[in-house]
Amino acid sequence: MKKICLSLAALLLLFSCQEDDKATNTEARASKRVCVSHEVLERQLQENPELALRMNQIEEFTENAMLQNRLVNGQIQIPVVVNVLYRTAAENISDAQIQSQIDVLNADFNAQNSDYNQVPALFSGVKANVGITFVLDQIIRKSTTKTSWGTRDAMKKSKSGGINPTSPTTKLNFWVCTIGGGILGYAQFPGGSSATDGVVVDSKYVGVTSNSGAAYPYNLGRTATHEVGHWMNLRHIWGDTTCGTDQVADTPTHNTANYGVPTYPHYSTCSGTPVEMTMNYMDYTDDRGMYMFTLGQKARMDAIFLSGGPRFSFAQP
Repeated sequence: MKKICLSLAALLLLFSCQEDDKATNTEARASKRVCVSHEVLERQLQENPELALRMNQIEEFTENAMLQNRLVNGQIQIPVVVNVLYRTAAENISDAQIQSQIDVLNADFNAQNSDYNQVPALFSGVKANVGITFVLDQIIRKSTTKTSWGTRDAMKKSKSGGINPTSPTTKLNFWVCTIGGGILGYAQFPGGSSATDGVVVDSKYVGVTSNSGAAYPYNLGRTATHEVGHWMNLRHIWGDTTCGTDQVADTPTHNTANYGVPTYPHYSTCSGTPVEMTMNYMDYTDDRGMYMFTLGQKARMDAIFLSGGPRFSFAQP
């Protein structure tokens, strides 16, 4: 059982400063899954020390809600605004491609994905139907001359040539653009500024594409599932450090990120040598290798939509 606690001192230590990213190699296909949500959070914490206090309060609220077994009462339905920034025809992905991404989110967050039945028996007792649905609210398109956008939120600001978020306290904003540097996507955790709130996914990895296309093996829309998990306060399953914690009790302790599609069972060398949950959406495996959330992750996501939670406004009719 993992200890679910995060003191302010530990939070500040965990999110130590790193160098700013420089996105390059804009056209190359990603050689392995790269999500920079954690690194973006570290930069935001460096730039705004008050964010650490807000996130610590959110963590305390989340822990209390999980301990009290408080659950969201009723269905959460999230409107999604998709902001497409394009220079080329390939970057200007179709409405149908965008809808395929919404369909994947609905399947993955409601245990309706066709590979859900592949969850090993060892984890069958903790696999979860999160029960959150997504509705495509609006698609906004904007032509640009930029070849890549990086990870400093330029795509979220009209003054930088991007698109400002639409009603970010009641709608999930989803930016589609070329990020660069082989980065598939990133998200903002609860607690950050509403002016930059939402998720970003590189246009090559949005929705479902063919197994022979340029997006493979990230061609099943799972990059968005992973990033929306962050947006709902889930951490990487290895805790972004060797044998770290994701603040969820029912996920095994992982050495580090896993890539590709590891052969099951894949054992950790951390304390107790548990079998790693490589098929969890919050690992770094290929799209076809990830297909489950846990009950603990569901409880953690539920907490942000409760009264007093950082995304309570999304739970209102």
